[in-house]
Amino acid sequence: MINGEGRTRRGFLQDTLMVAAGVGMLRTVARAAEPVGSKARWAITCRDVHLREVGNGDIWAAIRAIGADGMEVDVRADGACPAISSKETTWSVATEDDVKRLRDKLAEEKTRIAAFCLHNRFDERPEAEVEEMVRHVRAAVLLGVPAIRIDVVPRKLAGKEDEFLKFAIDMGKKLVRVAQDADVRYGVENHGTTTNRPDFLRKLFEGVGSPKFGLTLDTANLYWYGHPLSKLYQIFEEFAPNACHTHCKSIGYPEDQREKQRPMGWEYGKYCCPVYEGDVDFKRVAAILRKAGYKGDLCVENESLGRFPKEQRGEILKREVRTLREIAAQA
Repeated sequence: MINGEGRTRRGFLQDTLMVAAGVGMLRTVARAAEPVGSKARWAITCRDVHLREVGNGDIWAAIRAIGADGMEVDVRADGACPAISSKETTWSVATEDDVKRLRDKLAEEKTRIAAFCLHNRFDERPEAEVEEMVRHVRAAVLLGVPAIRIDVVPRKLAGKEDEFLKFAIDMGKKLVRVAQDADVRYGVENHGTTTNRPDFLRKLFEGVGSPKFGLTLDTANLYWYGHPLSKLYQIFEEFAPNACHTHCKSIGYPEDQREKQRPMGWEYGKYCCPVYEGDVDFKRVAAILRKAGYKGDLCVENESLGRFPKEQRGEILKREVRTLREIAAQA
């Protein structure tokens, strides 16, 4: 198959992996320079969609205003990055020129992208998804992005659990081959009706069998799904070794609901809240991640922002970043 730049997929992939090898060597040298036994410094980042809520919508000024080290960036199938774009300036990772332009901007702003956030439809368009992942991995390598958050959600195969699991394992292996020599990991987000189930995640990770295929650990989605609060930490402990990226968010349920098996999504819009107010104990989460040797970021995802006046949202995100940074330093 010929891609949009006139090269075969095989040649495009080989170029990707050559670049990946070079970046990987640089990262290895950097890690070797760290003191033996030193703990990884976790970047504190924020979803790009929230940054538009800060000030005048200038993404780069918003990162500085809330004190974040970087952001997770939404990337569409065509490579567009709509949440960091504006009427005046659009950003994309569709071509090498687009990627280099974005890389220069990140350097200018002294910030980083900690993860791409993809919205995959694997079982509806599997071949296209694999082809697009070649481009996404190449862009991640060139930008130094260590994680790609992916959706493993049944659509065409909804209601066909065994068939979807088999499909997801096969797709996971294909994705691993795309990034086999790149310093990039995939993070399956636990969300929705399928990947919030530990039994499904367990079978998926065992079936794919590669550290390249990991987890975007969303700290509230398991609670949203209905798992009792005390059970969350057992699940976190089991899957922390798989984690390569996080979504840090919380829910503050009434006390009499915390240890119940609630209906999925019960009163979420009413009780979702900033990380410093909810039931999820982030000191405990951080301790679990540290014990597992986690080296990714702590990414703020606040789905309660819409309940607050616009002029307060920047301060809320700033406080969340500060809270997570203090917790990370002590973990």
